[in-house]
Amino acid sequence: MNEALAGVRVLDLTRILAGPTCTQLLGDLGADVVKVERPGAGDDTRKWGPPYVQGRDGATTESAYYLCANRNKRSIAVDIAAAEGQTLVRRLLTRCDVLVENFKVGDLARYGLGWEQLRHDHPRLVYCSVTGFGQTGPYAPRAGYDYLAQGLGGIMSLTGAPDGLPMKVGVGIADIMCGMYATVAILAALRHRDATGEGQWIDAALLDTQVAWLVNEGSNYLVSGQVPRRLGTEHSNIVPYNTFASADGFVILAVGNDSQFQKWCRFAAAADLAADPRFATNSLRIENRQALYALMPPYMRAKTTAEWVEGLAGLGVPCGPVNSLDQVFADPQVRARGMRIDMPHPSAAGDTVPMIANPLKMSATPPSYRHSPPTLGQHTDEVLVELLGLDEAERGRLRRAGAIG
Repeated sequence: MNEALAGVRVLDLTRILAGPTCTQLLGDLGADVVKVERPGAGDDTRKWGPPYVQGRDGATTESAYYLCANRNKRSIAVDIAAAEGQTLVRRLLTRCDVLVENFKVGDLARYGLGWEQLRHDHPRLVYCSVTGFGQTGPYAPRAGYDYLAQGLGGIMSLTGAPDGLPMKVGVGIADIMCGMYATVAILAALRHRDATGEGQWIDAALLDTQVAWLVNEGSNYLVSGQVPRRLGTEHSNIVPYNTFASADGFVILAVGNDSQFQKWCRFAAAADLAADPRFATNSLRIENRQALYALMPPYMRAKTTAEWVEGLAGLGVPCGPVNSLDQVFADPQVRARGMRIDMPHPSAAGDTVPMIANPLKMSATPPSYRHSPPTLGQHTDEVLVELLGLDEAERGRLRRAGAIG
């Protein structure tokens, strides 16, 4: 076996980003992920463009947004609002290990597909619910979105210039991190299931996981009782740690200890800063951060970004550029690590679509890329024949009844 999750099958009732991030990661690691979508509509993000994949006939197909979280899945078009669609889902669960869903609290129970309605017939099932606020608490009934989680969970209060507006992170990071936490929980639950025969319900919430990844800033507050303020690109516990204007652009300097600070001073020819008692230790530099940052810009503007990056790299002082996305995907390290891939796509004009690779590097069971992000209902017949043995006549009847697409 060269795929870690080969033999695990996931029924994916998710859409948008948090749930699909989770199920794509499981798929990359070898799980067979069957994505259940509403006939005629599918995952909302299919239409979240531009940009869209250009089709062979010049028409647009799936959005780039949809592509980012839906590879290694097979799509079936099933209407779970129809009684026969619900029956199909329950039958499919007899061949599945995991169900992942991100409906509002209680919505799947209306279709007879809630955890309490399934657990007795499927005692080994790992059932993962991804919601904005979880299954309990005063906010549980509310719809949850990444932006709201970033605001409620505090990360926006820490992001942005000190004298500017609170800012959200530039990607849906609350969604993504919730999907990753959910993945970890599913893997732990599968290990427990394999040891005991007992499935379980995982309750993963955007707000919970957002609060969890406040990490050191959250811990700083809990220990000190002091509410952190926005620092822009500064660090609350390390100085100098900031973005500076160079002679030809911008450069990141991330000095992590006193030795690195002295090395920076020598390379920058800043003997006055090296000798200044206000900056002798990191603790002192934190106390005097504004004074230090007021003195550093002329030194930083004296060299180009490349001169800073190359010179400090040789001295072991962390330093780097601020890359735009074209520079990211052209970067020699990113290219060497294979972080862009191209996958065959059934309707793309160039026969392939570009994607961001899975970042995990594993010596025995690396991620694999077996299925490009599927078109809506691309695998309906394939899956219903393979897993349930439904013949053409039965599939035709279900289509005429509107249960499948």
